[in-house]
Amino acid sequence: MARSPDDDAPRRIRDADERIYVVTTNLVIDTQEKLARRRRLDRIWRTGWAVSWLSILTAVIGTGIAALTTANPARFVLGDLVCGSLLLMSLLALVGVRFAGRDLPTLQRAEAQLASAQESLWKLNAKNRPDLADRRSLYREEVTTAIEQYQADSRKYRRIHNSLQTLIMIGSASTTTIAALDTGKELTWQSVTLTVISFAITVAAMFTGYYKFRERSYFLQQTADAIEEEANAVTFGIGPYSEFGPDQEDEALKKFTKRVEDHRNEQRRRQQQLDQPSDQASSSSQPPTA
Repeated sequence: MARSPDDDAPRRIRDADERIYVVTTNLVIDTQEKLARRRRLDRIWRTGWAVSWLSILTAVIGTGIAALTTANPARFVLGDLVCGSLLLMSLLALVGVRFAGRDLPTLQRAEAQLASAQESLWKLNAKNRPDLADRRSLYREEVTTAIEQYQADSRKYRRIHNSLQTLIMIGSASTTTIAALDTGKELTWQSVTLTVISFAITVAAMFTGYYKFRERSYFLQQTADAIEEEANAVTFGIGPYSEFGPDQEDEALKKFTKRVEDHRNEQRRRQQQLDQPSDQASSSSQPPTA
């Protein structure tokens, strides 16, 4: 049987593939949004439980200390009111989280759905793989997102480091001042405060030394600056890309891709060195003293 000239099967197949790709992409986006909401609600849930238990323990311990030191538990009535308010707010937050997450899947199910949707999208991308020139152009656009991510992580670690350093400095000064007071051997508010501040300083110093927030911030910002320099150079045709003319954009993008990947590999190597124990990490990986 002769084929009808109006039977445009290739076009219909192409349109069907595009619709499948759009539907799959929307499914991935929707699953990512649900997973982000579930993770946010789970964090609020864990925080609410932590605040609830902390409020109860603080009220019990504070009342007990007041009873032991002054034989009058009513001395901690203000603290009990504050703890009760925190407990009430955390319980309300837990109830709100429970109602807000009724229509959301569990964290494990959401992660499984996202993995399945992404796998389907990857198969479609592999089936309709763009040519090398298009992939390099897309990679150049992706670099902007990488730069923003490095800069955001760098700012986050810098804020954490500065906060912990501030806690250490203020806590050290406060400890020295309280230790100079004549607290005696009785369990007084000075001795309790001294113990709490000393504990906070120890924890802050441990976190600062273990996670190396300042070093992480320095290396992330250094990588972001290097990639940004490469992006500006290839855009304006300067530096190592000045030898390429307007008709040699493919060669320029090839060199740009290699140099950016070198920077990102170097950042991953530094990250691995920071995760190693201090006695095994290379001394050359440390940033200069601020």
